[in-house]
Amino acid sequence: MPNSTILEEATFNPRVRTYWLLSGAIGMTIIVITIPLIPFWFIFGRMITGKYLKHMGCVLTEKTLIVRKGIFNRIEKTIPLEKITDLALKQGPIMRKMELHALSIETAGSSGAGAGGALVSLVGINDTIGFRDRVLEQRDRLTGSAAPTPSHANTRGTDADVLSDIRDTLHRIESSLSSPSE
Repeated sequence: MPNSTILEEATFNPRVRTYWLLSGAIGMTIIVITIPLIPFWFIFGRMITGKYLKHMGCVLTEKTLIVRKGIFNRIEKTIPLEKITDLALKQGPIMRKMELHALSIETAGSSGAGAGGALVSLVGINDTIGFRDRVLEQRDRLTGSAAPTPSHANTRGTDADVLSDIRDTLHRIESSLSSPSE
């Protein structure tokens, strides 16, 4: 990260390891044939989730959000802040009980990437809501917008005015179609 000032580095809650272990065990229970493997999952899963957590990272710089994760296939994504369209929070019942959140980072070009259109999803960031707010504040500071403006803002007047304009246009089209062409 040359020439980039680190504004904040996310830290991860160690309870996320327990969440991953429980999620894996629930998945193995649903696939009935893998139920006998659950004890092995808890033994080896603790090592795997520990290594995975060690390799996870999320750093906010002045212009980017840098996300690292993976054990065997390590992934590092550098996301320009001005491309971020949403930072969605998700919390299922197990996450709620463990006081964890999943933070999904969505960009303008990520509609087909990952589950639900998220470019990256991170589980277990400490103070997830605060981290999300700081990322959005830096994005707004960088783009110069204090608050996002709705894309459906009507600059021509009221809805009734727009509908009247549409009606008048349709009348003109209808009259030009019904008049004989010369």
